[in-house]
Amino acid sequence: MNAQSNLLAITHHNGIATVAINNPPVNVITSDLINAINAFVLSLKDDRDTKVVVFKSLHETFFLAHLDLNVINGTQGGQAASIEFNHMIANIKAMKQLSVALIDGVARGGGNEFVMACDLAYGTENAAFAQPEIHVNIPTGGQGAVQFARRMGKNKALQALLLGNDFTAQQAEQLNIITQFVPKAEMEAFLAATLGVISTLEVRDIVMYKEIVATSIVDEDAGAELELRYFLERAKEQKTASIIEAFLKHGGQTEREAKDIQGIFVDTAAELSK
Repeated sequence: MNAQSNLLAITHHNGIATVAINNPPVNVITSDLINAINAFVLSLKDDRDTKVVVFKSLHETFFLAHLDLNVINGTQGGQAASIEFNHMIANIKAMKQLSVALIDGVARGGGNEFVMACDLAYGTENAAFAQPEIHVNIPTGGQGAVQFARRMGKNKALQALLLGNDFTAQQAEQLNIITQFVPKAEMEAFLAATLGVISTLEVRDIVMYKEIVATSIVDEDAGAELELRYFLERAKEQKTASIIEAFLKHGGQTEREAKDIQGIFVDTAAELSK
C-alpha cells in the first residue's frame, strides 16, 4: 500500500474526494499507478459519503503522459498490464460517484482516455489532448477511438486518430473531448461553485442521472422508459412531498419563481434542515 499511497495523495472534504496523481518523472501510466487507481476507485463502491471524485496532477506539465510504453509488447506481463489499464478505464466509468478530471497539463494517449472516462473534465490554457498511438504502430487501447467516434462523429474522429495531433482545451471542448475550458485563474472559484452544488446531492441522485443518460445515448426509447420509472418512484417518496410543500410555501408557482428560483431553493433547504 505504501507504493500506492506515494502515487496518489487523497484528501476528503464535504463529500468531495480529491486525488492528486504523482508518478515522477512525467506521470506515465505505469502498472503501479493503474493498481493504485483501481484500488481507490473500487474502495468507493459502497461509499455513500463521497459524492464527487476529482482527479488532478501534481506534475507541472503533465496531467497523465500515456500508458507506459514498456508494457506495450507481446509478453505475458505487458499484455496483462494493458488489460489492467482497460479495466481501470471501465472501473472509472462504472463509479457511482461523479468523476471529474481537472487538466492543467498534457493528456495524450492513455492520459486522454483517462480524461474521457471521467464524467466531467475541465481543461486550462496549459492543457493538451491527443490520441497519437498510430505513430507507434498501435490503435488506441483504452477506448480512445470509441470515445472519439461517439463524441465527434466519423470524419472528425478519423482525422484526429490518423493525425494524432494535439488539441487545446478550447478545441477539446468544441469536440466534446472535455466538458469545458476554464482559465487556470478562474478554476478554483468555478469548481467551488459547480462541485459545491453537486456534492450536496445524494449518491443515488448521481447514479440515477448517470443511468438515464447512458441508457438514452444507446437507446432513446429505453432512456425515456427508465426516466419515467425513476420519476414515478421518486414522486411517491416522503422526501419529495416535504420538499414540494416547503417550495410552495416559499413562493414556488408564484411570481417569485420567475426571478428568484434559486432563492426559493435556498429557503426550502433551510426550512428542511431545521
